[in-house]
Amino acid sequence: MAHQFFFNPYILDNLALPARGFDVVQDVSEPRLRMYITSRGVKTFFVRKRIKGRDRRVIIGKYPDMDIEDARSAVVTVLEDASKKVHMKRKKISFNDFLKIYLKNRVHRSVGSYDKLVRSIDRHLTGLFDKNISEITTQDINETICGIGGAAIAERMYELLQSVFRYAMDTGYIKSNPVLQSPKPVQNRRVRPLNKHGLRRLVDAIKKYPDSVMRDAFLMLVYGFATKNQVFSMQWSDLDFNRDMWNESPLSDMAVVLLQDMPQDAYWVFPGRGHGHLTDPRLAWSRVIADAGIPNLTMDDVYKFMMRHLVWAGDKEDLRNNMNDLLEELFIIE
Repeated sequence: MAHQFFFNPYILDNLALPARGFDVVQDVSEPRLRMYITSRGVKTFFVRKRIKGRDRRVIIGKYPDMDIEDARSAVVTVLEDASKKVHMKRKKISFNDFLKIYLKNRVHRSVGSYDKLVRSIDRHLTGLFDKNISEITTQDINETICGIGGAAIAERMYELLQSVFRYAMDTGYIKSNPVLQSPKPVQNRRVRPLNKHGLRRLVDAIKKYPDSVMRDAFLMLVYGFATKNQVFSMQWSDLDFNRDMWNESPLSDMAVVLLQDMPQDAYWVFPGRGHGHLTDPRLAWSRVIADAGIPNLTMDDVYKFMMRHLVWAGDKEDLRNNMNDLLEELFIIE
């Protein structure tokens, strides 16, 4: 159940952020008005409405761009609009043209993420582009999804198509969603083999590795709370030891000690062969994980394990303290 109180600017401005995901709060003055609060500090007014047997969340606006009183006043109008019967459009539209409308109105991503999505669409969904969206059948969806190599991308395209056709129903271009009758691709998700005991064995194995650059780089995967690409491309100019910061990210105490003990006589913190930085030391990593007894472990598994256990905080000093607490809890600090 959502936490209930009277919405006012002072309380909303000082709401505690969730450690991860989002929280929901409810207005006492207008009980139908609710708000999402994300771990990143985004606050969004919304209402709930059951439409055609499904519980829907209808977004009203973001706070503080929208005033509290304006949000309260908008509740009735939003609920009435959501209850109106969708007017079916007689004008036909191709899947490609409707997809452009969907991307414009429903997809809000960074430039890089948006471009990646468009490339995936152009690669995997071109067989549907010229068809009228109202004439696309479940068989068309099945053939399109089955023609995609790789279960992961097939699942993502399936979910995208489901969202596109749901939006087409909401806007009156189709009467039923053909994706609902199509079986969802089954992805055999990889089980990540790392746990706390395994992480301790991994760190012990890393510390015994003879090459100092590899050893320090692998330890930084644990102490740095960053991906392998970020760690391997680290530059000394990115680091500020006066504030214990790496660009705009805090450094844990163990990361600071590790980095300060390294020779700082190159451009890259972890130089590779030639003039570049370390890229993909597969052979060295294979030897380390074999010694640790975790043969299927990837470098990305380490990052995801650390971030899964880290308690997120918006304040950089609080986040740094949480990093140190986690490392101490995992018995990495000696």
